[in-house]
Amino acid sequence: SGYFLSIISNLNFNKGDIGTSISCSGVCLTLTKIKKNKKKNELFFYLSKHTILTSAFKHLKSGDIINLEKSMKYGDEIAGHFVQGHVDTTIKVLNINSDNPKSWNIFFNIPKKFKKFLIEKGSIAINGISLTIAKIFNYKFKVVIVPHTLQNTNLLKLKINDYVNVEIDLIAKTLLKK
Repeated sequence: SGYFLSIISNLNFNKGDIGTSISCSGVCLTLTKIKKNKKKNELFFYLSKHTILTSAFKHLKSGDIINLEKSMKYGDEIAGHFVQGHVDTTIKVLNINSDNPKSWNIFFNIPKKFKKFLIEKGSIAINGISLTIAKIFNYKFKVVIVPHTLQNTNLLKLKINDYVNVEIDLIAKTLLKK
């Protein structure tokens, strides 16, 4: 058994998208149903108990904003790094420095077993967003978020102690696999 997630979106989805994988805040979910409502779509996804337990969805509340992205298709431009939608862990927001309107510094903890995969100027996916690691400290790291990313993702709504989905860079995981 599991749960159903309903998301209201103004993105263009149609019946042909049913059965496709959609990144929902970094979690690869299968679109199971679409209801058209005027200018918006109501999208439905099934979440297994495993998905709930291993993602930040366990902290989700009605009205929360979720990042949505359709899967890449053959011939699409590749930008950022490869993000598969397979969440490795969830981590907590430690601090947000939003003093500079041109960029935010967001600090996160990182569990010991994942620290070896982090590289300064390397990639990490937070809630499905391909980001660059700006600085690594003991068991935390910093990302710098530019205005465009803030305005077009749910990072703008983050607060200290919120949990986010993390996908470690696939290349780093592959190279350091033991």
